[in-house]
Amino acid sequence: MKHIPPGVYVKYPCGYTRVMQFPDELSHNAITRLRRAEGQVRGVIRLLEEGADCKDVVTQLSAAQSALHRAGIQLMASGMRHCLTSPDSSDADADAIEALFLNIR
Repeated sequence: MKHIPPGVYVKYPCGYTRVMQFPDELSHNAITRLRRAEGQVRGVIRLLEEGADCKDVVTQLSAAQSALHRAGIQLMASGMRHCLTSPDSSDADADAIEALFLNIR
């Protein structure tokens, strides 16, 4: 399989896939947030391995979940703004991006 560059992939009914890239600054910010969440998940694992108090585990897990959620919302909101303002965006792009955004919980 060919390497596919990072971005948002839109699958059209006819099978055509269009890649919509995130701007570098947005990608950098999201990567920073995701690395923070990764560290928090490692913290949850460490707490579980050490037999930590339930409250500490749940607090750390909540922080990791929140960091992932914020990163997803940031990517989708900025991605929608960036991708929908590009000269070659279409109504199909808007619908597909909206569907992706609604998957973030």
